[in-house]
Amino acid sequence: MADSSLLDVHADGDKIRVEGHGAWTSEFADDLEQAVNRQAAPHDHVSDVEIDVSNVQKMDTFGALLLERLRRIWQGQGVEPTIVGLNPSYTVLLEEMTRTGREPPPPERVPAGVFERIGREMVNISDDAIAMLNFIGAVVAAMARTLARPRSFRFTSMVNQIDRVGFRAVPIIVLITFLIGCIIAQQGIFNFRRFGADIYVVDMVGVLVLRELGVLIVSIMIAGRSGSAYTAELGSMRMREEVDALRVMGFDPIEVLVVPRIIALVIALPLLTFIGSIAALVGGGLVAWFYGGITPDVFLNRLKEAITLAQFEVGLIKAPFMAGIIGIVGCMEGLRVGGSAESLGQHTTASVVKSIFLVIVVDGLFAIFFASIDM
Repeated sequence: MADSSLLDVHADGDKIRVEGHGAWTSEFADDLEQAVNRQAAPHDHVSDVEIDVSNVQKMDTFGALLLERLRRIWQGQGVEPTIVGLNPSYTVLLEEMTRTGREPPPPERVPAGVFERIGREMVNISDDAIAMLNFIGAVVAAMARTLARPRSFRFTSMVNQIDRVGFRAVPIIVLITFLIGCIIAQQGIFNFRRFGADIYVVDMVGVLVLRELGVLIVSIMIAGRSGSAYTAELGSMRMREEVDALRVMGFDPIEVLVVPRIIALVIALPLLTFIGSIAALVGGGLVAWFYGGITPDVFLNRLKEAITLAQFEVGLIKAPFMAGIIGIVGCMEGLRVGGSAESLGQHTTASVVKSIFLVIVVDGLFAIFFASIDM
């Protein structure tokens, strides 16, 4: 179909009348575009323009876009064209095309200065702190409702989570803590031997492992293993709109998804800390035997003299608090995931980083507290 049959332009002095014919659809896209470019462009110094589309039989999005483009050609010359004969069924389509391209350009991005970046980071940190406080409040409220209605507690879910974050983590926890104990003992013997104080490596291994390193190493490993898993699981549920489905069905996602996971972690982490501490002591004892010549009976006797029940209690008291931090951060970041895989990756990374950071900070606060009460 020739473009002349689709678009005719009649000039009468400084007045222009444009007549459309046929089907203004994507099927005739090339002819329409050529007609618009050739017929409308040569007419300058126009005071009045009328666009008659009463003979247009069909119009789709492409036809409406070209009609809007035709109108903007004369709008650029300071003339507002009048459209007549438009089928009412195409009115909404043309209005949509009228809004297209009218958005203001985005502001030019200026590189942020050092102080601006610091300010933004401080604002982000304060927002995260407020979000965490809100989430802790929601978790406490959900636990209170669970205590008021014990039959609503997801016991099966909790047992499943204990198996996943507890029992299945035992092999890797034992391996890593065993190696940590071996390294501490070897380095202690290597340095204490200069002063003829090899036996004091037993004191160092016992106090460090039971008081600090046992719970700290286990917590960091669980933050990377289970905290990230919590974020990925809940984030995937958010992406598949399963969390929204729970709300629609009248269930509280915090009560259904978060509470069993946090309680499971609070139960499992102290047990893993105990197992990890024993593995570290075994590793330290073996290195002391084969590398330092300290026999097992001497190692055990010295260990009994070096440590007290309070040393063991300090490590275990920290464990539930570490577990609560890891569980809260992991679940909170999971429920903040958006609808993209990129968002899931970002929040999973943020979960691990924040958990490890907070675990170390809390461990330092506990160290100051126990030192102040002479424990």
